[in-house]
Amino acid sequence: MVSSTAALLLGAVLLVAQLQPVPSRPAAAAAAPGAEPGQPELPRRAATVQGDGRDGAPPNGSAQQLPQTIIIGVRKGGTRALLEMLSLHPDVAAAENEVHFFDWEEHYSQGLGWYRGQMPFSSPQQLTVEKTPAYFTSPKVPERVHSMNPGIRLLLILRDPSERVLSDYTQVFYNHVQKRKPYPSIEEFLVRDGRLNVGYKALNRSLYHVHLHNWLRFFPLRRIHVVDGDRLIRDPFPEIQKVERFLKLSPQINASNFYFNKTKGFYCLRDGGRDRCLHESKGRAHPRVDPRLLSQLHEYFHEPNKKFFELVGRTFDWH
Repeated sequence: MVSSTAALLLGAVLLVAQLQPVPSRPAAAAAAPGAEPGQPELPRRAATVQGDGRDGAPPNGSAQQLPQTIIIGVRKGGTRALLEMLSLHPDVAAAENEVHFFDWEEHYSQGLGWYRGQMPFSSPQQLTVEKTPAYFTSPKVPERVHSMNPGIRLLLILRDPSERVLSDYTQVFYNHVQKRKPYPSIEEFLVRDGRLNVGYKALNRSLYHVHLHNWLRFFPLRRIHVVDGDRLIRDPFPEIQKVERFLKLSPQINASNFYFNKTKGFYCLRDGGRDRCLHESKGRAHPRVDPRLLSQLHEYFHEPNKKFFELVGRTFDWH
């Protein structure tokens, strides 16, 4: 009798040990859909446009805004230098990369919400700026920009058209060199059947009056500030002062923000005790061109330059 009672007690103890206790509250959140079994779900950060600046969140009160200013071009005119110099101003928030919203259909088709999402976070008093040099020469862009904001302020930085052509070629040439691909000499692009090849795309990009006409169909000239790219290279501070005034920014950028780097051969920036120069791809030496061909190039741009000067009501020190 005793042995049978002991057996019953032992069985009850074993049964209780095998039962799983029911928790009074969830021990952990359920795994996220698609998560690996046994893997805890990573914490999700709320998708907001405001924050307190901690853990990578935007500073309190900041938001992504559509740009109030666009640097529209021109390619190899000094757009990167202009953007970097303008970024010295505390009231400027600049998009880091070229967005290509208005000229690339795959971007434009995604709408202004997508475009806004490419902009940096900025405080209410800051001016959001983006630059895409291809905008200036793209026929469809002016109307699209006007549709977004007819009161936007546009910055256009230009260089001597002949020098810009050489810079254009130099950039493409080095791109091929880095990929270890052959690339023809500049003469092969500039000359065809013994004459200047007016079909060369780099030449077309330097016909500034043609492209500006397209912009003036939608924007009055007072909305477009032309920056002298050659002067910006030689003496940047006066040119940046003009840009500040055009954008109605308080004068915050000083001559002390620029210093001439003898090694690189151009001006670099000094911001809060930190020195920085443009990427090594900037300021590359141009290819040597036969002086007679260079004269042809200067002669080709003579009349187009005059037409451009008439359009903007000022002259530039170009060949």
